[in-house]
Amino acid sequence: MDARSNVRMSNCRHFPTILSKKHPLSILISHFSHQITILHQMQFNQIVGQAATKQRLINTVTENRVSHAQLFLGPEGSGSLALAVAYAQFLSCEDKHPDDSCGVCSSCRKYQKLMHPDLHFSYPFFAKHKDDNALTFIEQWREAFLSNPYLSLDIWRDYLDAENKQANINIAECHQIIKKLSFKPFESAYKILILWLPEYLDKEGNALLKIIEEPQPNTLFLLVAQNQDQILNTILSRTQLVKIPALAYNEIKDHLIVQHNQTEHAAAEIAYLSNGNLTDALAMLGQDNKSYHGLFVQWLRLCFANKGIELVAFVEQIAKMGRENQKNFIRYGISFIRECCLLMAEAGSLVHLPADELDTAQKMAKVMTISMANAISTELEKAHYHVERNANPKILFLDVSLQIIGFLKTKSIPQGNHYIPN
Repeated sequence: MDARSNVRMSNCRHFPTILSKKHPLSILISHFSHQITILHQMQFNQIVGQAATKQRLINTVTENRVSHAQLFLGPEGSGSLALAVAYAQFLSCEDKHPDDSCGVCSSCRKYQKLMHPDLHFSYPFFAKHKDDNALTFIEQWREAFLSNPYLSLDIWRDYLDAENKQANINIAECHQIIKKLSFKPFESAYKILILWLPEYLDKEGNALLKIIEEPQPNTLFLLVAQNQDQILNTILSRTQLVKIPALAYNEIKDHLIVQHNQTEHAAAEIAYLSNGNLTDALAMLGQDNKSYHGLFVQWLRLCFANKGIELVAFVEQIAKMGRENQKNFIRYGISFIRECCLLMAEAGSLVHLPADELDTAQKMAKVMTISMANAISTELEKAHYHVERNANPKILFLDVSLQIIGFLKTKSIPQGNHYIPN
């Protein structure tokens, strides 16, 4: 195998190593171009997990059962948007394989850049003018999606000058959709519109009902949503539902190890914290990962022992971690308390913790009641909410510490419908 082939087979994270070996410039350019292509491809085989959903989508094509309006419904980080794009690429591919698009035909190459003339996108945006529509922000959209197909609204907001505006899909965009879809397909068998987050369609969305119900021949609507209850019922009733589950713990863990070079321990902790959300898992990769387990157990022990001076020092330490690490620390705490509750409920088979963390959880489950755990979890959820809104971390974590002391030491559990009695 020659040097060029070796370069092409290497992973993009090894690019600095290639530079240091002084390969010819043509090989470096070839390598870099190849890696960009890999990053931009959106085929089924590059989407994490969701094997059953992928097969169902492929079957609709091979069995000629493609519905003209489909709703891809899945939680954030499940890959529902990526699946919709991969499905559209498979439908338009000129040389379909039994289980995926070819990735190399003219149609697939245009899909890799999101520039196929029969592929259209609609999404929430932050309009500055009443005539703004999705096309106004198409360059930012392509950059955002190609950088991270597991896009969230918060990530998308960072690509736009959102200021304090509310995201929505306005009437101008609805009219633009009708205009774009009033023509026949230009190159492919299908003209496809992928509408991301139809929850942001207000009553203006009723303008789309006629074209959804009676579209031009070979025109497909792929709606990608997270919350079924927030979609207009008039639109919901006209679509075929494709349910997409959250990713499994092992799917995220394996992806982080294989594709992002994480250690077994780091991947396990991130997968655990992400709770099936790959968007969150990827966001954690760039952060200064600490042992949240050790920190959280230390916090609970200090609270149980009511060691005020040491708690103040601990709060100082947490306050210096930065907002994202504080959020992850709290998120770990909520997940860990939930695992303790499962152990107390004798549902240990549902617990996913490494051996040392499981041992700690089992010990804590013996000295904690369900009502204590529920009260602590509620306080942590409140704290996560306030950290997101830039609360003063010293005041916040000291206040939460005092609340936890009350729950653990004095057993002063607040009464209310959301607390389970002893």
